[in-house]
Amino acid sequence: MHKLTTCPYCGVGCGVDAELGEGVVAKVQGDKEHPSNYGRLCVKGSSLHEVLGTNGRLLSPLVDGQRVSWADALDRVAEELLCTIKEHGPDSVAFYLSGQLLTEDYYVANKLIKGFIGTANVDTNSRLCMSSAVAGYKRAFGSDTVPCCYDDLEQTDLLVLVGSNTAWNHPILFQRMQAAKRKNPDLKVVVVDPRRTATCDLADLHLAIKPGTDSELFSGLLSYISSEDLVNRAYVTQFTEGFNEAISAASEQFNSRAELAEYCGIDLATLEQFYQLFSATDKVISFYSQGVNQSSSGTDNSNAIINCHLATGRIGYPGAGPFSITGQPNAMGGREVGGLANQLAAHMDFSSAEAIDRVGRFWDAPNIAQANGLTAVNLFQAVEKGEIKAVWVMGTNPAVSLPNTNQVSRALEECPLVVVSDCMASTETIRYADICLPATGWSEKNGTVTNAERRISRQRGLLPPSGEAKHDWWIISEVAKRMGYAEAFDYQHPYQIFAEHAELSGFENDGKRDFDISLFSDITETAYDALKPVQWPVTNDAPYGTARMFADGRFYTPSGKARFIPVTANKPKQLPTPELPYVMNTGRLRDQWHTMAMTGRTSRLFSHRDEPFVELCQADAQKEGIVEGELVKLSHPQGEYIGRARITDDQRPGELFVPMHWNGEFSAKARMGVLLEPVTDPISGQPESKHGRVAIEALNPKWQGWFICQAEMKPDFPVTYWTRVPKKETEFYYLADTAELDDPLQWCRDKFGEVDIWLEDKAEQSFRAAGLQGEKLQWAFFIMPYGQIPSTGWLEEMFAETELSLDQRRFLLSVTGCEIEDPGSIICSCYQVGSNAIEDAISQGCCSAEALGEKLKCGTNCGSCIPELNALIAK
Repeated sequence: MHKLTTCPYCGVGCGVDAELGEGVVAKVQGDKEHPSNYGRLCVKGSSLHEVLGTNGRLLSPLVDGQRVSWADALDRVAEELLCTIKEHGPDSVAFYLSGQLLTEDYYVANKLIKGFIGTANVDTNSRLCMSSAVAGYKRAFGSDTVPCCYDDLEQTDLLVLVGSNTAWNHPILFQRMQAAKRKNPDLKVVVVDPRRTATCDLADLHLAIKPGTDSELFSGLLSYISSEDLVNRAYVTQFTEGFNEAISAASEQFNSRAELAEYCGIDLATLEQFYQLFSATDKVISFYSQGVNQSSSGTDNSNAIINCHLATGRIGYPGAGPFSITGQPNAMGGREVGGLANQLAAHMDFSSAEAIDRVGRFWDAPNIAQANGLTAVNLFQAVEKGEIKAVWVMGTNPAVSLPNTNQVSRALEECPLVVVSDCMASTETIRYADICLPATGWSEKNGTVTNAERRISRQRGLLPPSGEAKHDWWIISEVAKRMGYAEAFDYQHPYQIFAEHAELSGFENDGKRDFDISLFSDITETAYDALKPVQWPVTNDAPYGTARMFADGRFYTPSGKARFIPVTANKPKQLPTPELPYVMNTGRLRDQWHTMAMTGRTSRLFSHRDEPFVELCQADAQKEGIVEGELVKLSHPQGEYIGRARITDDQRPGELFVPMHWNGEFSAKARMGVLLEPVTDPISGQPESKHGRVAIEALNPKWQGWFICQAEMKPDFPVTYWTRVPKKETEFYYLADTAELDDPLQWCRDKFGEVDIWLEDKAEQSFRAAGLQGEKLQWAFFIMPYGQIPSTGWLEEMFAETELSLDQRRFLLSVTGCEIEDPGSIICSCYQVGSNAIEDAISQGCCSAEALGEKLKCGTNCGSCIPELNALIAK
């Protein structure tokens, strides 16, 4: 049996065709009819069936660590919230939500806290990825309206990718961009990014600007458009306001373009080539993401880009517009229902007393919040100060993802009441929970999500909930009933919530608000189950949805005109110092997602990058005495990070890159958030996560090695560095320590029990040992210099054997599998194709990614490895 649903990872919102069999999801593939992906899936989406199952799931309610009934857990949550509100007021309570929640979950949570508890202290991890883009849109358009759609990526003549490694972070859209460029050779692609990323494989021009200079680059473009008399005067006059002020602010920033180019860290010819391309091309899409948003000037960055589109009138028609791409699967749905602390439901907010009254009347909520609440960083600072006494975290892991994560951990530790709703049992945040509530996960959830092009899609339940897990909307509603709000939360099915959400979107709207799906106000359960993907607004005038906004030049400001925003130069707040001389950039990897709660459950997604790392350029490596592959330590007064050095020409001097995903479940010291200061954009509240400041040094451990064991073993390593890598049937660990290991044999006995096989060669600084249960291999421990660690595929096969032969024992001690070929580093995760096979195929005449795909299948599924295939061919 097949069922259609939606992927739970990034904001692309790909449709998924799930094949069900014998009570499990046997296989997934892309939904060929879904207009977001037309059958394509990236490696994360293609692995969805591999991350399911009950292992590691939170399966029962827990109170103070003890299993209790749902009734008792819900009673306790309601009682504690009511007591906290009675003693300290509604602002002593906070919710922290997630872009992984469905829209129906989000809606009920916001209705409870803003409408009935009476505080806006509710924020979401979407604050970390797109709140600056929201603020930029609202300042310019009067509404949080993404004007473009994915089809525009294929209809444009100039694609400007700003702060977006699309090839890795939104690979399905990158495939559409690649296809568009093949179809239209005249399509030009410009990448604006301090790093040379895989996305640059598509670029005709790469502007490797200095981090934190985005707004200056685009303000310079606005000034160029004006000085070269390229302004669309008719559009500006008829449909915009504030042009002169914006031009004045832009023109005053630099005395010349040469001065601007030097400030941005690029040469003048490159700058002018970009400006000429933008100005001479009618259909331009500016596609921007976290590199623009995650800045202390993120809102200004966004408006600087939008200003250029307004000045040229490049918005509201096919192939043109400023297009913010979100990172979260339902960041847009959360925005629709007021998921952020400064929003109300249905794209209303607290700036309007009329809107507050309207939502209050619709909900029949006399205690509705009257003002903005605390945004994410400030919220957890208020928890630590004791101003917030109770916090309910739903479906996210702030103890890893927020800046200054040690402060967040302290806050959770000290908070009198921490409630966590989650599907996973071992996140770092859940360790601080007084009450744990098991929530459904992907394959069990039933509701809607909205992707980055305003497309609402169904995420359908494929399997029954695991254990005692319940849907988030049900959990919240049951708590609300126990708090005395039963009538307002008497939902029996998510379609009822969706219908109410739709009705509110049209309530006293009359075209005054952008978000309107009022056509679904009377939706039935049958129609909801059959709902097809559709872009809002969806109204009587647009029953099949709306692909693009602002085609008529009408905006949602009081005047109906778009607003130019004067932007002035502001440097990043976390500037390097002599003690912290390096700029640290953070970001996502190709095959992992957020803090790995889901993607960390399948070995395939570790095959491309299996350790935390630090990327730096060759000059900085030489200056610091660092060599490729050695362990390095990043330091900041807030904490430390340890990862493997990756030396590359893709980094600018003085700048480092670290991935965001690793946490205390997978590595000893790899939470990048400990290094980031809690600096935020003053308008959006979004953290400055792309511009930290750190010191770097070689770790210089006394010994390094690795450990592999049966999956059920749970070893504890008192060492400086460890990283866990899940394998199919085993667990693999990289190990290193700055302390001497004088007696490794005794160390093994103390840690793992009886040692059955061992060999020590002090001259070679190597030690090898293994433990068996009967004749079956249980664990193996090896000490050897890094770089001599071989592929372990042969060893993993030994763990599957019921009885080790004498030859296998010899192989174990000699660290060689003999008959097992080393694949090299895995390049194609979809088909597990390693670099050795690819290089052999290239040497045999495969001189294109297509030829490699025909021979080895690499690059033929999600395509995100194609830039690396091309790099190997070029090498």
